[in-house]
Amino acid sequence: MGEVITSAVVPVAGVGTRLLPATKSQPKEMLPVARKPIVHYVAEELVANGVRDILFVTGRNKTSIENHFDADPELERLLKATNKEDLLQELQFEELSANYFYTRQRYQRGLGDAILCGENFAGEQPFVVALGDSILGLNARSRTVSQMIGIFEERRASCVVAVEEVPMEEVHHYGILQVGPESGDGYLCVQNLIEKPSAENAPSNLAIAGRYVFSPIIFDLIRRVKPDRKNEIQLTDAMRLLCEEGRRVLAVKLPPGEKRYDIGNFPSYFETFVEFALADPLHGAEFRSKLKKMLG
Repeated sequence: MGEVITSAVVPVAGVGTRLLPATKSQPKEMLPVARKPIVHYVAEELVANGVRDILFVTGRNKTSIENHFDADPELERLLKATNKEDLLQELQFEELSANYFYTRQRYQRGLGDAILCGENFAGEQPFVVALGDSILGLNARSRTVSQMIGIFEERRASCVVAVEEVPMEEVHHYGILQVGPESGDGYLCVQNLIEKPSAENAPSNLAIAGRYVFSPIIFDLIRRVKPDRKNEIQLTDAMRLLCEEGRRVLAVKLPPGEKRYDIGNFPSYFETFVEFALADPLHGAEFRSKLKKMLG
């Protein structure tokens, strides 16, 4: 398994009901965080970690994602005509030099089904999965995906997943891992996965952190997963099958100080926006001053 992993599947088809009414007519992945939409940071992170081909698995009312990563000649002409060279330069998206592809998940049938939509794109090669509503690291500076790719290749794994420690009272919001002892090489061996367990039934507080590296064998296992009560195909069920078949599933903890920004509800969105705005190189200092005055 010596292939260089340069492809990523980014599921962005979710409706975003917990962020209504803000998401009624726009994808949650396009909500702004400071001066960029959420999905921009995700793409930025992937490109910085060596990904060159990115497939967005979209749904209805998601065309703005495609528009964001496309050229806009009319806007560029307007900025040139009004001598706004600074804005024109920002819209070149030089940090996003990748090939972008799009496919649609016709029905909302869960994350596993969304990943299955990327089978033709991935082909017989291993690939990254990055959830489109989660940002790793402030301003997407994370290099965790590169570490995951390295471990995937070195250990000949079928899956490597990023994990973070969460409070036990919050485990029911996440996919939680049962793991063996930590190796000296920066990874854990995954023995089992449970989707959104109660605190009493959770084998640990290690939660999936929205980044994965998969062998293409995952597609066959997703097809074997039975829909849950909501008629959804859960990716964690397919990953559990990997464990049951004795395939190597490994976990990598986010490094100390690295935070995952999971924009799934308004409190987390507000928190993310404020942290990124405070860190903005152009307007952060001014915003910090105004925020201090607001808070007294």
